[in-house]
Amino acid sequence: MTDILPFLKVLISAPGLSGYEDPAARIIEAKWRPLVNEISRGKTGSLYGLARGTGPAPRPSVMVATHMDAIGLMVTGITEGFLRVTEVGGVDARVLPGTPVTVYASGAGVTGAGATGANNPSPLPGVVVQPSAPLLPEEERDEPVSLRNLLVDTGLLPSQVAELVRIGDVVAFAQPPMELSGETLSGHTLDNRASVAALTICLEELLAQSHSWDVWAVATSQEEVGLLGASSSTFEIHPTIAIAVDVTFGKGASDTDWRTFPIGKGPTIAMGPNMHPALHKAMQDLADRLEIPYALEYTPTYSGTDAWATQVAAEGIPTLVLGLPLRYMHTPVEVVALKDIQRAGRLLAAFIAILQPDFMEKINWDN
Repeated sequence: MTDILPFLKVLISAPGLSGYEDPAARIIEAKWRPLVNEISRGKTGSLYGLARGTGPAPRPSVMVATHMDAIGLMVTGITEGFLRVTEVGGVDARVLPGTPVTVYASGAGVTGAGATGANNPSPLPGVVVQPSAPLLPEEERDEPVSLRNLLVDTGLLPSQVAELVRIGDVVAFAQPPMELSGETLSGHTLDNRASVAALTICLEELLAQSHSWDVWAVATSQEEVGLLGASSSTFEIHPTIAIAVDVTFGKGASDTDWRTFPIGKGPTIAMGPNMHPALHKAMQDLADRLEIPYALEYTPTYSGTDAWATQVAAEGIPTLVLGLPLRYMHTPVEVVALKDIQRAGRLLAAFIAILQPDFMEKINWDN
């Protein structure tokens, strides 16, 4: 099996905040192009790869949705050369001080290769900082500093910042990937590009396997700001069934919460009102037969994934959710186990390979 680590490290090192996914999309497109029959972009920026099935036309189709967008920051003001920022997606301000970032500056004064202002912003290195305690509002001196009181320091003079940076410029995390012990990887944006890597493994596996159904591999846009890419993609593709692959909460030190799962012990198969029970049972039975380790993830309400958008699109799409346990979600130092990514990709491919043309005729909501 192909080593997915080099691809994943390149992918999580790329920017691609919600609504600005092009840098990540270009990397994914280059990786997927040899693995699919067609590749295209949706009207809201999602990337579509179609691997045609071998069954008689018109074929049923399965859409596998893995969002490629990242959380990050956006410039809201400039104070004496320091940047004030707000969040794009759910950012935990408590972990930001000291975080290296890249400011994508769109000002007219940007120079250098490829710098063309707002349409092709130039990267400026920076770091998120907080003022010294005596300079903070009294109510925050002994508490985590709120995002409104954090700053981004680029090291430039105020006059240079004013020339280069504009309100609305995006700021991406720049923490480099780090390989930890135990075949784990730490870095930003593993939510949810680890799942893009799992889908890539699935496509590689399907090259050597026959599958009756058409497969739509989708790297969705704007999940972190409202599942927008999944909503539009499902309406455009109108798949027979959908599988959302996303991260879930990895178990940390002394963590006994029922919503957490150990990393390195396999993906999760979610069950609850956001998931079709027949698809859940079929995936669980297959994992048991293949002896692929997994955990059952109980989701009593909205799953917080693209599955919500796919399930309620059009007349309703039977949907399933696979999860990759991830520690420190929505921080620059998320941690995932490479084995879980590999296992999720293998399980996805095996599930798609067993889908027969009459599969939908044999399932009911209460299976």
